[in-house]
Amino acid sequence: MPLAPSAALSQRHASIRTAMRDASIDALVVISLPNIAWLTNFAGSSAIVVFTPDTLHFITDSRYTAAMSEMQQSASGCPGLQLSLVDGSYDATLSSLLAASGLARVGVEGAHLTVSRFNWLQTTLGSSGGAALTPVDGIIERARVVKDAYEVECLRRGATMLSDVTRQVLAFAKAGMTERELALDIDTAVRRAGFERAAFETIVASGPNAALPHARPTNRRLGEGDLVVLDFGGVHDSYCVDLTRTVIVGSASERAREVYDAVRRAHDRAVEVVAPGVSRFDIDAAARDVLTAAGMGAAFGHGTGHGLGLEVHEGPRIAKRGPHVDASDEAVTAGMVFTIEPGAYFPGWGGVRIEDDVLVTESGVELLTKAPTDLLII
Repeated sequence: MPLAPSAALSQRHASIRTAMRDASIDALVVISLPNIAWLTNFAGSSAIVVFTPDTLHFITDSRYTAAMSEMQQSASGCPGLQLSLVDGSYDATLSSLLAASGLARVGVEGAHLTVSRFNWLQTTLGSSGGAALTPVDGIIERARVVKDAYEVECLRRGATMLSDVTRQVLAFAKAGMTERELALDIDTAVRRAGFERAAFETIVASGPNAALPHARPTNRRLGEGDLVVLDFGGVHDSYCVDLTRTVIVGSASERAREVYDAVRRAHDRAVEVVAPGVSRFDIDAAARDVLTAAGMGAAFGHGTGHGLGLEVHEGPRIAKRGPHVDASDEAVTAGMVFTIEPGAYFPGWGGVRIEDDVLVTESGVELLTKAPTDLLII
């Protein structure tokens, strides 16, 4: 599996060290595995990083030390990494390292560290006169929002592969299949295309189930006149891509065509307005206004999009402006990758969603997923 080159990791480290200075912390304890992967190329299931102004202390157990040592000899080695083997437990090893470091103010990922672990570490360090722990949020996540050149290429390749899978899916989806049968066939196609795994549980929602944005596949069979929402994704080189199409079984009613046309126009309008400096709330409004004008505003209850990267849901959030919505970092910038996925859902009847992945470029927008959005009758 390709890994980010050392030069890319160095640039990421520099951005985090700047953020640490701004937050007035001497070190950052990183326990979120996606954040650790972004900093180090680590792909395992257990590790802790203590990130300082000049060193990256990497704590892991014997399952991964050989692989990390080997990676350090490659072009994807992590700059400044010092490998520490777990002694007893991860938290005990972390506590010992911090106690011996002489660091005064240490940030910890408040969104990822449980209260019990934080209290234990704080008590243990306090009894030894060690560092003071300070919960901080989003230091690495904010940096991950803007993708570097390596990440963009991973996402672009993944989107191309997923577009090819979509064409296959639109060809083999048939009336009479159950939702679960079709979901299994989609998952198989995703893996055969070269993806490491599905990015999330595949959604196949037919008829009334299509009114549920995150429906789970059932034994319901695709029947005449059904709208069928197909939402699936894959992980390629550790990066997630995501796509949704809606098809109709047999023949389309006038209402189905009307709803589909409105959602497609909302999708196209939102993609059209994406550009550096544009508010993420305005991108959402571009889609929402189209559906509102069509009398379907109340049927669109979720946000227009979410960021993609090492996780299938990350920043930025392309959402409706509101009193309880974080309005910081409002403008999108070049290098951001996110979905555009308006939908309209009518309980007891069905729904439509159309989703693509886009990249904000210096001059506008690049549509990464390229599969037909014309109304398809199967």
